[in-house]
Amino acid sequence: MIIDRLIARVTEFGPVCVGLDTSTAIVPDVMISKWGAAEAVLRFNREIIAATADIVACFKVQIAHYEALGVEGMACYRDTLAEIRRNGVPVIGDVKRGDIASTAAMYAKAHFSGDFEVDWITVNPYMGLDAITPYLDDVEKREKGLFVLVRTSNPSSSELQDLTLAPDGSTDTEDRRVYETMADCVTRWGEPFRGGSGYSSIGAVVGATHPQQLARIREQHPRLFFLVPGYGAQGGGGRDVAPAFLDGNGAVVNASRSILGAYRAAAGSEEAEKQFAECARKACLAMREDIRRWMT
Repeated sequence: MIIDRLIARVTEFGPVCVGLDTSTAIVPDVMISKWGAAEAVLRFNREIIAATADIVACFKVQIAHYEALGVEGMACYRDTLAEIRRNGVPVIGDVKRGDIASTAAMYAKAHFSGDFEVDWITVNPYMGLDAITPYLDDVEKREKGLFVLVRTSNPSSSELQDLTLAPDGSTDTEDRRVYETMADCVTRWGEPFRGGSGYSSIGAVVGATHPQQLARIREQHPRLFFLVPGYGAQGGGGRDVAPAFLDGNGAVVNASRSILGAYRAAAGSEEAEKQFAECARKACLAMREDIRRWMT
């Protein structure tokens, strides 16, 4: 199963996931001027991939940054995914789909085959199991995976995800929180898809910006694999993500801007722009060591 491949990558290369949330704001201006937006983003991505593929667990590509560039942007998305596959690295399509029935089936077809094929996609489960079921055939038969939103890293997520539930399902001040109930669901949905590692190809998105909740979910679900956003620019660090891990595995930690834009912190802006890929590699290595320092 695809989860076993990802577990093996984490063991060999560490838990860093590079987020290719590549906007024109982060690509050096000289590249935009020379090639135009979509082509510059693609060339930037290719160099980042080449510089980091041998030191990361996976890549995550956020589709919105490519949709914003129109048809050329979607061609860039396609070609970025193809470049990652050529390097033999697992790739997550961060598409956050959340619909049911025939619509979800079309999303599955779009992102688990054809031009936009990836190994994993992110999905929004707040329509219930109906929003997950259309993807399960691909998880079983085509070795694909899902990362389901459980406890997200955005500041206002607590408005819904931290609400507590009474035994009858009504809101109250006691008992389990919404995010805990969602983690229960994800674990249950993933049971038929456990690999040899003991983890399932249906994992959970749990943000680094809420380390206490991250630790709580890990304690309750020791064999639920996590995709952990929020490291770096969103404020999370190695200590914050450490609760995600058991015996040095069980999660990948995503960083985007802090890696892609690492060249901006280097001395000599013009020279650093030319070395953006090398700066990204150094940022990945530093992130890996920061996480390893704290993980259990």
